Amino acid sequence: MSNKNNARCIGVLFSAFALAFSVQTAFAETSTKKAADWGVVIDKKKVTNVAAFIPYTANGTKMELIAIRASDGTIRTALNTCQVCYNSGRGFYKQEGDVFVCQNCGNRFKADQIEKIKGGCNPVPILSSDKTDLGDTIGISKSYLESVTPYFARWKK
Repeated sequence: MSNKNNARCIGVLFSAFALAFSVQTAFAETSTKKAADWGVVIDKKKVTNVAAFIPYTANGTKMELIAIRASDGTIRTALNTCQVCYNSGRGFYKQEGDVFVCQNCGNRFKADQIEKIKGGCNPVPILSSDKTDLGDTIGISKSYLESVTPYFARWKK
């Protein structure tokens, strides 16, 4: 192999190493910077077809999130407050089997509809743009949770 080919191989190897190091460093910096920003972190292994009602307090406002594993195996998340009835203070849900019931108006809907329907008497979905898949967990930022406190201003659960 000529010196020119050796130099080219060393250059390619150095470039590959530099790229791998920069990707690893960028990921580490991103996850470290964002780790302090999570308001709620949901362990995916603990989410089942029985809803987890996760309490959280943002700026003194008590709220609750719903995490449930749908029949297709996906994890669905929402605020435990109704998009229509939230202002009543009783627009939250209770699970009855595979159905959720609004405690204000009595609307019933299947668990598989959580996060899929926006609008109407359904829980406020926490969309993929509002949460981050962290591998074994799902992170929901403090800033997002603070932004949805108006839905819980009159909450009486």
